Amino acid sequence: MNIKQTAFLFPGQGSQFLGMGKALAEHFPIARQTFEQADEWLGFKLSRLAWEGPKELLDDTVNTQPALLTHSAAALLVLQELNPDLQPTFVAGHSMGELSALIASGALPFKQSLMLARRRGELMKKAGEYSPGGMAAVLGLDIPELETICRQAGSAEEIVQVANDNCPGQVVISGDRAALQRAIQLAKEHGARRALPLAVSIAAHSPLMKHAQDQFNQAVDQSPITNPAIPLVGNVTGLPLKTSVEIRQDLQGQLTSRVRWTETIQFMKAHGINFLIEIGSGSVLTGLLKRIDPDLHGIALGEPKDFDQLS
Repeated sequence: MNIKQTAFLFPGQGSQFLGMGKALAEHFPIARQTFEQADEWLGFKLSRLAWEGPKELLDDTVNTQPALLTHSAAALLVLQELNPDLQPTFVAGHSMGELSALIASGALPFKQSLMLARRRGELMKKAGEYSPGGMAAVLGLDIPELETICRQAGSAEEIVQVANDNCPGQVVISGDRAALQRAIQLAKEHGARRALPLAVSIAAHSPLMKHAQDQFNQAVDQSPITNPAIPLVGNVTGLPLKTSVEIRQDLQGQLTSRVRWTETIQFMKAHGINFLIEIGSGSVLTGLLKRIDPDLHGIALGEPKDFDQLS
């Protein structure tokens, strides 16, 4: 592995699971301390919720987001402790994972990133209640086709749009429930292998999140974000964010904009990255790599045994 050609990736919502980070905390004192800090700063036992549940509470976005960030932060610290010379060229996070990437980039400390993740979850939940919507996964259609379908299915009053460009052939759309159902039907008629509603009650990465985005922008403005030591490739642009101003701009458009994940990975590949390390819960992002570019390689680090791969 050439450490000059490495990037760190951080997972977003959907990667959580009961027990996330427990084995890591039992095995590495620095990981245990990370969860203990999160418990103290949040004022409740996030660690117990992440490790024991109940699952429906962990899956509540107000808890999911800080839990994912804490697991990622703990795994990052373990990685840095075991491999102090391993420095990535870029970092990136999928949706909420961008807040975890802020920590790795040096732009925002763990405590402030944690509080921002908690606030993000609270505001997204409220926005879902204020402007109910939904999301759907579509397999087998490309972005231009889906953009056309969304335009046909939507209207000025009922918006649906591409939310997550995860990899070629795997896209998530989001928006008003009626428009979303029309888009699902049109996708099937246009040859989608699958088009299925997701089990969520919010329309993330769509204009229905405007209520949350406006208030989240205030939290971003109040956060002590600095210029990153390592470029962070942003969700909104798919390009590196090299200053605190650029990071704030990306975060302040993220909740209502498309996650350009395919473009993010393609940018990294075009700039010499060939090895990517997913840090935190699960291996969703690692699983997308080969679909984006077959020459890319990646590993996921979230459990104690995973770190043996770096030897």
